[in-house]
Amino acid sequence: MALGYKARRRLSLLILLVGLPLYVVAAVTVVNWLDRPPILVELGVYIVLGIVWALPFKFVFKGVGQADPDQADKD
Repeated sequence: MALGYKARRRLSLLILLVGLPLYVVAAVTVVNWLDRPPILVELGVYIVLGIVWALPFKFVFKGVGQADPDQADKD
């Protein structure tokens, strides 16, 4: 089942406004469990977690910044 353009835009907005702040809290919690590791390890964990969150949602964000393809057909 493919998502339409408007559905992907709405889902991406929901992910960015609700999911991302929750993920940030989870990432900070994970780093706090590590009992204050060295700064380079902490930076590495934040970089990895910062990339990993977007991988499952790649299909949602792809093409969302472009013009609506359905609208171009109607013009």
